Amino acid sequence: MSVDLVVRNCTVVTPAGRSPDSGVAVDDGTIVAVGRSDRLPDADRVLDGEGNVLVPGIVDCHIHNREPGLEYKEDWESATRAAAAGGVTTVVGMPNTDPVIDRPEHLELKFERGESSAHVDFQSYAVITSENLDLIPEIDEAGALGYKIFLGSTVGDVPPPGDGEILEAMERIRETGKRLGFHEENGEIIDYYTERFKAEGRNEPIDHSHSRPVIAEREAVERMLTFAEETGAKIHMFHVSSGSAAEAVARGKDRGVDVTAETTPHYLWFTEDVVRQKGNVARVQPPIRDADEHQRLWDVGIDDGVIDCIATDHAPHTPAEKLVDDPFGNTWDAISGFVGLETEVPAMLTFVDRGRLTLEEWVRRHSTRPAQVWGMYPQKGSLQIGTDADFTVVDPDREWTLEDRTALHSKNCVTPFEGESFTGKAVATVVRGAVVAEDGDVVGESEYGTRVDIDNR
Repeated sequence: MSVDLVVRNCTVVTPAGRSPDSGVAVDDGTIVAVGRSDRLPDADRVLDGEGNVLVPGIVDCHIHNREPGLEYKEDWESATRAAAAGGVTTVVGMPNTDPVIDRPEHLELKFERGESSAHVDFQSYAVITSENLDLIPEIDEAGALGYKIFLGSTVGDVPPPGDGEILEAMERIRETGKRLGFHEENGEIIDYYTERFKAEGRNEPIDHSHSRPVIAEREAVERMLTFAEETGAKIHMFHVSSGSAAEAVARGKDRGVDVTAETTPHYLWFTEDVVRQKGNVARVQPPIRDADEHQRLWDVGIDDGVIDCIATDHAPHTPAEKLVDDPFGNTWDAISGFVGLETEVPAMLTFVDRGRLTLEEWVRRHSTRPAQVWGMYPQKGSLQIGTDADFTVVDPDREWTLEDRTALHSKNCVTPFEGESFTGKAVATVVRGAVVAEDGDVVGESEYGTRVDIDNR
C-alpha cells in the first residue's frame, strides 16, 4: 500500500498524551494511520519530522480578516497566508466588515471570497443586531459557524441589541443548536469614561486602557450568564482579558450554564506595562490588564481550566491607523488591535518551555477544544482516522526573536510582539494532506482553503 503523504520521526501529541518516534499517514486528504514511524506505509512523499512535535492542526476561532470591504487592512488571502506561515490550519473570521455579516447574502459573499483566495480552511460568524433577529434561521441555513454580539463599542461601531432583543436572540439561536459569542464589555460604562477622559484631556495610551475598566468586562460576562441561564442558550466569551472575568465564567460554569471562553496570547504574555512602553501599538479592546488581573487570569483561566480556547483576535490595521510614527500620540486618534497569527504558536510554546503548561494542555486549548466548542470536531482538531489531515509540526526548542514585524505575512503587521523572544516555532503546516507552509515559507496555493462544513454538527 502506498499513500499520498507520510510524516515520520515526530513525537505525536494530542490532549490524551504523546507518542515518540511516531507519525501520520495521509491519503486523499484524510488521515489513514497514526502510529510508530516504522509501521507507517510507503508514500509518494515522505517528510522527516526530525524529532519535532506533531500536533492536530491549530484552530484560531477569532480573526479579523477584514474582507469584504476593508481589504486595505487585510483580506482572506493575506490572513490565511499568515495563518499557514504560523502553523494555523483553520481560521474563523469575524463579522464586523463592510458590509457587516448580518444576513445570508453577506455571509455567502464572505464565503465566496474565501473560496477564491484562502490558503487554509475557514469559517465565519454572523453578527446579531436589532435589525436581523428574524433572519437567524436563514443565516443558520446559509452555514454560519455561530453568532456574535458586540456589547461594547469596537472597530466598525456595530451597535448592540437591547437586553430584551438579546434574550430573544438567545432563544432563537438555541433552536439552531449553535453558539452565541460576545464582545463582553459594558458599552455604557466604556462610553462614560471615554467621554470623561477626553473632557479632562487624558489622551495617553494608558488612558484608553483605563477607560475600559475590568468592571465593564466582568459585568457584561455576568449579565450574559444570567440571560443564558434563563434561556438555555449556549454562549461563548471572546478574548477574556482579566482574572475577574475568568472568575465570573467559572461561576457560570459552576451554575451549569453552557458557557465557554477564550483568551489570547497577548493577555497571557503582557501586562499593561506594555502600553506604557509601546504606546498605541499595544492598544487593544479589551485592554491588556494590570499585573494582578494578569496573574489571576493565569491562575483561574489556565491553571484552574476555566479558559477553553486560545485564539488571537488577529486585527490588522495600517501603521498610520496605529500611530506607529508617533506611538504616544493622542490615543483617541489611534485604533485598537494588532496582528497575531504568526506569534500565537511561538508564544504558547514559550509558555510550555517555561513550564506554565504542558504540550497536551496547549493542544487541547489551541486545537481540540476550539473545534469542539464551534462544532468542527472531530473533522478538525483531532488526529483521528478518517478526519481531515490537518496537522502542525513544531520545533519546541527553536529560539528566535521577532526582530522585524515587516517579515510577517499579513498586509499590515503592527504588533507589540515585535522585539519579543520565543522558544518554539511552527516548521510545517498541513491542511487536508497538502503541505501549505514549511519553515515559515508559504508553499501552498491560494484557493486551496475551503469552508468548513458543519452541517453534521
